[in-house]
Amino acid sequence: MTRPALRVTWVQPEDLVRHELWQAAQEGRDVEAVRARWAVAWDGPLDPPYVGASPDVAGPAQRALAEELLTELDALPDPGADREPSDWPAIRDAIAATAPTRAASPADLDRLHAAWLGRAVGCVLGKPVEKVPREGIEAILRSTGRWPLDRWFTAVGLAPDVAERWPWNRASRTTSLEENLDGTPEDDDINYTLMALRVLEQHGAGFTPDDVANGWLLDLPAGRAFTAERVAYRNLLEGLTPPDTARVRNPFREWIGAQIRTDLYGWVSAGDPLRAAEWAWRDASVSHTRNGLYGAMFTAAMGSEAVRGSDIDTVLDVGASVIPPRSRMAGAVALGRDLAASTSDPTEAYVALEREYTGHHWVHVLNNAALVAYALAASGGDFDRAVSLTVMGGWDTDSNGATVGGIAGALGGTSAITARWSEPLRGRVSSSLPGADGATFTELAERTHAVATGARP
Repeated sequence: MTRPALRVTWVQPEDLVRHELWQAAQEGRDVEAVRARWAVAWDGPLDPPYVGASPDVAGPAQRALAEELLTELDALPDPGADREPSDWPAIRDAIAATAPTRAASPADLDRLHAAWLGRAVGCVLGKPVEKVPREGIEAILRSTGRWPLDRWFTAVGLAPDVAERWPWNRASRTTSLEENLDGTPEDDDINYTLMALRVLEQHGAGFTPDDVANGWLLDLPAGRAFTAERVAYRNLLEGLTPPDTARVRNPFREWIGAQIRTDLYGWVSAGDPLRAAEWAWRDASVSHTRNGLYGAMFTAAMGSEAVRGSDIDTVLDVGASVIPPRSRMAGAVALGRDLAASTSDPTEAYVALEREYTGHHWVHVLNNAALVAYALAASGGDFDRAVSLTVMGGWDTDSNGATVGGIAGALGGTSAITARWSEPLRGRVSSSLPGADGATFTELAERTHAVATGARP
């Protein structure tokens, strides 16, 4: 039997150029001349959002042109850089009037345990339907008698026609449906939280983006990095260093990857959202720019307030305080919160979000951050409702579920996470990181607490 040729995704020039056309246009760059040349190469029109317009495999001439156009696109003037800065000093200036400055204090051990556990629950809940459109998620849940969502997904009772039209995420269905759950399955959303803990244990408060990058090269399997992280990984192997790893030929620089990595910087910075945001920025700057950075900062700042046991509105206020106010991310978070206040039907809110972010990839940071803000606000911080509203909304279901689960878990503590969620995870995580597989939530909470108190190994 002939085996298909290996094709590594997310780094092929012909893939990158079509994504870059869309991304650069979103940033306000003038891409029309490049777009026209790329359209000629494919012998036809290439209209926004460009994604999906290219064939799977390019010929030598097309690939050479893609390489040339990527260089041109990277060099285009960026008219929005002042409004959406990527350098920390400029970001710090932009949020100086909103971000509170106060000293961090160690979080309660139970809240740290619940943050880890809640993050795992939300991640696993979303895994079977990652990539499934919202319409399909609702069809699956209605077919199995579980709409609205309030427990794990199941294939038991799923109508054959629904199963055929809306297949489960292929990589996750064997490990994350109710009938086959046995511990927390491996996932990048958990790997990166473990990586952040390891960075702080090894380097302390003075860690740098280079420390994060070196940690990836030493411990993160390349095949477990995706989109912006995979491009940054490639750039590291080619000798680039942060922040160039985030900026060179990286059309995914405003996707969700950094937002899924930085919860822990908030957990160890209880009450100090500015420090949480700055530490998140250090990590995120390896692979992301602009709103990709702000998503990481937003998540970390919310975590810093959640582990204090504050109310959900205060958590969201603190998260919003570290986002540059003129950015698209500020608008996304505000929209999510506004929809929570103005709608009573989640479907109405989901449709409004989809309308606002038509054309955005399902793992772009803006649409997903807006959904996170909506679900947190609409849930009132209740754990069950928060994770369920998040996953029902579609898009990056496991990443958003993890983010919301960590925040809602920290808010309520372990008593807020019922046995129907916690027992199937068996108190442990799986991981592809060396030495991390099988770590328990108890151990991870204790290690996180040690970092927060300055008692790291």
